[in-house]
Amino acid sequence: MSPRDPATPGPFDGAVRRAASRSDIGAPGVDAWGADDPRDWDPELDDDRERGGAQLGRAGRAPHSGGHRFAYAIIGLLGAASLVCVVLIGARSWYSHTYHYWFLLWNLALAWVPFVFAGLAYALAPARRRAYLWVLVALAAVVWLAFFPNAPYILTDFLHLGSMGDIVPGWYDVLMLYWFAWTGLILGIVSLYLMHEIVARGLGTAGGWVFVVVVAGVGSLGIYLGRFLRWNSWDLVRRPGPLADELLGRVTDPHSQPRLLGFTALFALLFLFIYVAVYIFAKLTKPPEAREKA
Repeated sequence: MSPRDPATPGPFDGAVRRAASRSDIGAPGVDAWGADDPRDWDPELDDDRERGGAQLGRAGRAPHSGGHRFAYAIIGLLGAASLVCVVLIGARSWYSHTYHYWFLLWNLALAWVPFVFAGLAYALAPARRRAYLWVLVALAAVVWLAFFPNAPYILTDFLHLGSMGDIVPGWYDVLMLYWFAWTGLILGIVSLYLMHEIVARGLGTAGGWVFVVVVAGVGSLGIYLGRFLRWNSWDLVRRPGPLADELLGRVTDPHSQPRLLGFTALFALLFLFIYVAVYIFAKLTKPPEAREKA
């Protein structure tokens, strides 16, 4: 018998979809995380893919396991960083016999909210072209945007440095605040990266970057509202009227404008520089084929 030409379909071809190998990452139809590229979807193949999923389970190999490993790694890293933050706060309280800076734990918990909802939206977006799933994606995106400012907000907690007046060394408080600030910042950057990918797939590269710039500006304005006016994300639902009135008053007040505009613009620019640097690094670590496609 002569060997079969690889281009010739065999009797069992199509019954089992093979898992993406490392060489597949970056190839057409597979993105750098190991997920199918929505730009290459064919809606008529949805039923075939569902049937193929059962076969994959019997084959004993999970599709795109490489992408899953990266996702688990970032979740594990941020979880470990959050645990370090908790330990640092606990050690500080034990040493000083105070509960100073415990508000950082609440701020860190709020910083996880946009990360969770961005991950949910990213997981649902390429699942299937079904209306109810896109409704869930839109709802997750709204919650993500409402809580997004809480992630980079922790950077502004350095304003409390040296204000507690207890016996804890200054260097310890500086390092502790860096741990919280770094964790919150990365949570925000990763969540924005996931939402950026979703928008770019639908609106293209230019639309994706417009989205990033707008979110950076809105997020910085949200941080201003939280830091200086003491509003929070819940007030968007509980007290939207008073919040809008106070914001309008600040925008139209000549005495408030310098701090509002200055803080919002500078913080947005800082966040954009950090995000673009991380984004470029993420793209540089992709295989050449994936970089050309992006």
